[in-house]
Amino acid sequence: MAEQPRFTYGGQAVIEGVMIRGREYFSLAVRRYDGSIYHYQERLNSTFTGRIRRVLLLRGVLVLIETLLLGIKALNRSASLASADPQGDASGEVPGWVLAATLAVSLTLGVGIFFILPLLLVRLIDPFIASALVSNLIEGLFRLLILVGYIGGIGRLKDIRRVFAYHGAEHMAVHAYEAGLALTVENVRKFGTPHPRCGTAFLLTVVLVSVIVFAFLGRPDLEWRILSRLLLIPVVAGMSYELIRFSGVHPTWPVARLLAVPGLWLQRLTTRQPEDDQIEVAITAMGAAVAADAGQGYVSPFNHQESGIAENQE
Repeated sequence: MAEQPRFTYGGQAVIEGVMIRGREYFSLAVRRYDGSIYHYQERLNSTFTGRIRRVLLLRGVLVLIETLLLGIKALNRSASLASADPQGDASGEVPGWVLAATLAVSLTLGVGIFFILPLLLVRLIDPFIASALVSNLIEGLFRLLILVGYIGGIGRLKDIRRVFAYHGAEHMAVHAYEAGLALTVENVRKFGTPHPRCGTAFLLTVVLVSVIVFAFLGRPDLEWRILSRLLLIPVVAGMSYELIRFSGVHPTWPVARLLAVPGLWLQRLTTRQPEDDQIEVAITAMGAAVAADAGQGYVSPFNHQESGIAENQE
């Protein structure tokens, strides 16, 4: 039996493609408008691969920021590559100011919708709630309902359903790699679409951890309640990452399986069974990331148009 890979690869679905984050590189594979597969590898910024990556709790915040930045970059490039325009840009970079602005807007909307909005909603019924603990628990319930409702709502969109299929393909390819199997469509098909180390699982864990952390903060004035939520977001994110990482690294432990259950359940909404051509894209992304980390070139076993590797991202 092949040795269990030591590094835990992960990734995310993009438009008509998959991004995989490796040890030193990330890869992007996209099904182009003409049916070919483009794949690309790029060295990760050293900020996200250095010693800080090993600092307990702090690494969770770092991973969150990196995931957002890589996601924005990968989404932008995949949208260009997958378009019907034959001039779709395969190598153009997103300007730094665009990344920063998009990140700021994304964080502001995320914090506003999932942290501040539930607080404002529970504020409306606070006069009828005697207990501060109950008020905070209801706030957490609102946060959970907003998350599930949001995911369920966007999942009804045709384009998003296709992204969710690529999400499933990404998980299945990671499963196959972690099982030590050759990356073929047949082997990848042996696995299900949920995976314990998933961004969806992380979001749900953040919500559930926030319910526990915020429950005991009392019921001060609205300004202080908002400030307490904002200040504790990094703490909640760090704790959530450690729980997700634990369940992913020790999948056979009973406590790890228990921790993974909520995230695996929610992935029923964010993953779909992929088609074979989508699995081919996920395999290409996975293979390219592993090869780049090993210092090797990579040729996709499927029809592909072109590939590239960048070394200047420091």
